[in-house]
Amino acid sequence: MRFGIAILAAAGALSLAACNSPADKAAEQKADAVEAQTEQKADAIENQADAAETAGHEATADALENKADAVERRGEAQADRIEQQAGKKD
Repeated sequence: MRFGIAILAAAGALSLAACNSPADKAAEQKADAVEAQTEQKADAIENQADAAETAGHEATADALENKADAVERRGEAQADRIEQQAGKKD
């Protein structure tokens, strides 16, 4: 019984791997790069927010935190669009 389950699991994994075309993989890599890039931008803005907070500029810190969150959301949305567009081309 265990052997049969292992074979089914392996077959399922292989069938999923076969679904990823080179275009899908390229789109996923591009999406990952977009996410990484926007994460770096958001981190830099968050560092500015921390500095503003340390300097006692709460309103500026809050605005920068909101901006960092927006940058991160836009990056995630852009990455999702890249992956979705690749899926439509298959």
